[in-house]
Amino acid sequence: MTTRTTDATAEVELAIGGMTCASCAARIEKKLNRMDGVTATVNYATEKAKVSYAGDVSVQDLIATVEATGYTAREPAPPAEPAPAGGEPEGNDELRPLRQRLVAAVALAVPVIAMAMVPALQFEYWQWLSLTLAAPVVTYAAWPFHRAAFINARHGAATMDTLISVGTSAAFLWSLWALFFGTAGTPGMTHPFELTIARTDGAGNIYLEAAAGVTAFILAGRYFEARSKRKAGAALRALLELGAKDVTLLGADGRERTVPVAELKAGDRFLVRPGEKIATDGVVVEGTSAVDASMLTGESVPVEVAAGDPVTGATVNAGGRLVVEATRVGADTQLARMARMVEDAQNGKAAAQRLADRISAVFVPVVIGLALATLGFWLGNGAGVAAAFTAAVAVLIIACPCALGLATPTALMVGTGRGAQLGILIKGPEVLESTRRVDTVVLDKTGTVTTGRMALLGVHTADGVDESDVLRLAGALEHASEHPIARAVADGALRKLGSLPAPEDFANVPGLGVQGVVDGHAVLVGRERLLREWAMELPAGLARARAAAEEAGRTAVAVAWDGEVRAVLEVADAVKDTSAEAIRRLRALGLTPILLTGDNEAVARSVAREVGIAPDDVIAEVLPQDKVDVVKRLQGEGRSVAMVGDGVNDAAALAQADLGLAMGTGTDAAIEAGDLTLVRGDLRSAADAIRLARRTLGTIRSNLFWAFAYNVAALPLAAAGLLNPMIAGAAMAFSSVFVVGNSLRLRSFRAAD
Repeated sequence: MTTRTTDATAEVELAIGGMTCASCAARIEKKLNRMDGVTATVNYATEKAKVSYAGDVSVQDLIATVEATGYTAREPAPPAEPAPAGGEPEGNDELRPLRQRLVAAVALAVPVIAMAMVPALQFEYWQWLSLTLAAPVVTYAAWPFHRAAFINARHGAATMDTLISVGTSAAFLWSLWALFFGTAGTPGMTHPFELTIARTDGAGNIYLEAAAGVTAFILAGRYFEARSKRKAGAALRALLELGAKDVTLLGADGRERTVPVAELKAGDRFLVRPGEKIATDGVVVEGTSAVDASMLTGESVPVEVAAGDPVTGATVNAGGRLVVEATRVGADTQLARMARMVEDAQNGKAAAQRLADRISAVFVPVVIGLALATLGFWLGNGAGVAAAFTAAVAVLIIACPCALGLATPTALMVGTGRGAQLGILIKGPEVLESTRRVDTVVLDKTGTVTTGRMALLGVHTADGVDESDVLRLAGALEHASEHPIARAVADGALRKLGSLPAPEDFANVPGLGVQGVVDGHAVLVGRERLLREWAMELPAGLARARAAAEEAGRTAVAVAWDGEVRAVLEVADAVKDTSAEAIRRLRALGLTPILLTGDNEAVARSVAREVGIAPDDVIAEVLPQDKVDVVKRLQGEGRSVAMVGDGVNDAAALAQADLGLAMGTGTDAAIEAGDLTLVRGDLRSAADAIRLARRTLGTIRSNLFWAFAYNVAALPLAAAGLLNPMIAGAAMAFSSVFVVGNSLRLRSFRAAD
């Protein structure tokens, strides 16, 4: 999908295939940026390249450059197409071959490793069975590593794939030589279980367990990584699925017919019944209602609309019947624009460089250079070709870090598994590095700090009036209304009294309130203006209560019966009981909390006071695009920003933030755009999530250190030609056991009391 920005400049987004690590994205980006008039950013996580180009460059030129670099590129299908149905099979097609290779590698490698490590299993021809089982692992299962290493070599680069391919190939090819031309193939050959250091020519040693084991371990890591990457585009699908699927069109003759939303055109009139989603952006031409726009705007109080008022697609009609004239459809709607914002924010967020790739960028060339130097040294010193090659191959084998294949996936699996038990979902290894740097946490108000639902928070009565009478009469009348504020009053009364009488002569007064007869009393519940129409005024005490409620950002509802104003009710989006404690925990982690909301200033400051956020850290009355701008501004100030939210209006900001935490009680769009999901919807789990992510990252770092430490420590022995096969096997096994044990310590992680 190409978008012209000026007469000379255009933008295109390309779907990139074949990337295996973050350095692949960097290589593609470098190649594209070398083209005249081209500016490109490549995101490894989303597998997309966003390219601006000018001059004589065409999209086909860009695709050709990517393909020449060794990868695939294509223009993705536009969002308007049915991506959910079409996108899922593509993800399945990518995972199926990887899963098949993993299953084959594990099934064949386990007996190979067992025979090599347990002398009791080494029967007369065990080495030939090992070769039979290991050959498919090193060829078929390890093919993605060999292919990537070949592509890297063509461009003079070395990554983890290079190290895996060279190490496994060296181990396998040396084992072949030892079996067919050395003494390893003789019947009854064994690997004795002894840890001695002695120079050997290697003719009787095989390393098939190293080749098969490394392949299986690292394939497992790649598979779990690929599974999490499959969801990269789910935020956009969730946004697009949020809208209505069908719409009731009104013809010129007033007849109704239901059609798919895709057939809606600007100027069409459609019907929206209570509880239905508004199909697209438009203007109300008939009817009055309250529209719940909290999913898009963050405004907790439903918006009253009447003829002439604009409405937004995907918001919910919470009250009466509306007839709406469509003004914007398809890609022009606010929902579609928000989908583009999420996509832009995701593409603009640099993918975290894999720690293993960063280390291997230096480690791989050094090891290859050391192996060649070892070969040259022993040949030059007359040690013989066999001994020289033994030492050189030993360097490659001991440098191939078996434990490195376990370092990230085991810590990630244990950490994410423990997180799932605690209601915390971590999407992948990129997330963990972000948690270490975060110093500011931006909190959406509605549904995050607050419940996101209107609740009855206070009852102020006139002198001599019993609170139970107020709740019984007002609650009974409001119980007959579908308005969210009415539901809050009715629910509050039911909780206090248990049951309510049935009203008579109930009538809804659009935009003002309700009226009717309850237990023989003529009751009015609603705005002060409704009371004035009946020539009633608030007494001084209730007027002060109403003013205080509105100053605190709450909605004041007046209650009158039998010609007198009897009470004022306070209704608002209630703060969660755990929010204040959550703010204290976030501060204890060194984070500065900032409250960000689409609600008005008074509401925001009232909530901030209640939970302990400083007045200077409150940003109110912001639109969805403003939320993204706020996050960008904070990042521009040098802060590393975490964002916690739950609504569609938060999705783009969650994607833009360095770390996005989505409340699991919120929308799919927010959950998919976030890096961490808090299943319980309890803000305290945000602090636990950051603690767990930091602990998991620390475990991965220590795993990586020890995975390399054992190998690096043994390199001098290998170069000196003093490495016997059991020492190599023991070093690799011990480092793997250590890494697994270190990762399992994450199971003891506990949520803060």
